[in-house]
Amino acid sequence: MKMIIGGAFQGKSAFAQKEFPEIHWVSGEEISMDELMTAEGVLGFHRFIRKEMETGRDVTALAEKLIRENPEVILVSDEIGYGVVPADAFDRAYREAVGRICTQLAAFSTRVVRVVCGIGTVIR
Repeated sequence: MKMIIGGAFQGKSAFAQKEFPEIHWVSGEEISMDELMTAEGVLGFHRFIRKEMETGRDVTALAEKLIRENPEVILVSDEIGYGVVPADAFDRAYREAVGRICTQLAAFSTRVVRVVCGIGTVIR
């Protein structure tokens, strides 16, 4: 597993597609759980988590499931845990879920790159 993370609008998707041109990329907000488990690369992984939570699905075991069923996937995700804590309860739960899931996945990943202004820095 590899992860590419960073703030919103920092060039993560373009960086990922340039770094891994052979990968078939899918959008996190458009795929199902089954498609996630077979995807080569996911752009907007954080949006997949939000979509699952909005439909009432439990995402607490998502990291373990992904590690077990698709350990070679490349995930591109916004880091949404910075800045002002949202007043909305759902947005706070979503923010926490993305943080916890990405923390677990980063610990498993062989490579984690943070992208700022289109420049990738390997942090693991």
